[in-house]
Amino acid sequence: MLKINNVSKSYDGKKKAIDQINLTIEPGDIYGFIGHNGAGKTTLLKAIAGIHSFDEGDIYVHDFSIKKDPLDAKKLMAYIPDNPDIYESLTGRQYIDFISDVFDIDLDKRNRLIDQYATMFEMTSVLNDQISSYSHGMKQKIVIMGALIHEPKIMLLDEPFVGLDPKASFLLKEVFNKMCEKGSLIFFSTHVLEVAEKLCNKVAIIKNGQIVTNGLTKDIIEDESLEHLFMELLKES
Repeated sequence: MLKINNVSKSYDGKKKAIDQINLTIEPGDIYGFIGHNGAGKTTLLKAIAGIHSFDEGDIYVHDFSIKKDPLDAKKLMAYIPDNPDIYESLTGRQYIDFISDVFDIDLDKRNRLIDQYATMFEMTSVLNDQISSYSHGMKQKIVIMGALIHEPKIMLLDEPFVGLDPKASFLLKEVFNKMCEKGSLIFFSTHVLEVAEKLCNKVAIIKNGQIVTNGLTKDIIEDESLEHLFMELLKES
């Protein structure tokens, strides 16, 4: 379970980038996080991942506080940013081996998973090439493979489908579903509202640092589309 309790953060000591955020994401959830540019999506994701500190509240990864028990919390998570800035002097294989070493993944398991995901995302032929030679989409795929290698209980993703071709996007959705069937949870931001509406069992919409609505997707949209609801919420003061 991922539990966000009254979390606030300000970058300048005045305006709050996120303001009293309360969300609970449960095992099996594919939870979409939606908002306009600058609404606070990336700030919250980085706070959960332990990249940004925050001023108020706390975040719990299962029973571990990201403030008090950051290493125990991070062992259960994988975070994929919107821009895959990674070690470009490494090969794809070296990068995944590095991540595997960090999470103490044994050689047999990592080889099996690397083969599985490299085949799935059509990366086998370029695994031994330097990451600097990769396209944006290939970098996104290698970051996703690195995130999946330790079979995280919690996946945090910031615009995960940007840069992926349609086949890779479809396969990633399948991976999400299989992970959640096994008890993991997915929490991701997206601007692609059609994807969120079809894929996510729950969504939250953030506006100016505050959650304006959240819950089961079907209950929130009712007879509307998520796009229509989002545009209506943006109009409100």
